[in-house]
Amino acid sequence: MKKIITLFAFVSFLAISSCTTEDNFQEDNDTIPEAFEIKNVNLAKVANNEYNFKSTFQYEIGGNLYDDETVLIYRLTTLINSTTPVWQLIPRTIYFDNGQELDYDYDFSKVDFIITARGTYNLLDTPGYINNQTFRVVIVPSVLAASMDTSNYNEVMNTLKISESQVQKVKL
Repeated sequence: MKKIITLFAFVSFLAISSCTTEDNFQEDNDTIPEAFEIKNVNLAKVANNEYNFKSTFQYEIGGNLYDDETVLIYRLTTLINSTTPVWQLIPRTIYFDNGQELDYDYDFSKVDFIITARGTYNLLDTPGYINNQTFRVVIVPSVLAASMDTSNYNEVMNTLKISESQVQKVKL
């Protein structure tokens, strides 16, 4: 009887120790970097010397952001030639020779974003800064945003492996 109990204990030990546990790792497959361009943006007046543009990610790209995504917004400032745009990261302050200032800023949630222009003067005096603007919105996995120079548009796009042909164009 003693041998049977010992044998039963040994078999039970083998049966229990051979069980495996499954580590359920969830790979992050839903945060794919993407970019879209909004052309012909006329910022709307919301207060004295403050104009903005509002939109939703649902409207622009067909869905909301995920929790681990962040947004970078760039403003087209000039074209060196027809194929070489110059993009500036927002927020940005433009200082004029006469002491006046113009600030571009933005905020975003998982659902929408707002691009704002505020000045220390009447922005209607410089309509080129609030009318017919072009913006690039780049959606970046947060883990990548911390490790790149976000002020350099070309570096961002190279790091994210987004080519010019992959940028969605939206015209207003």
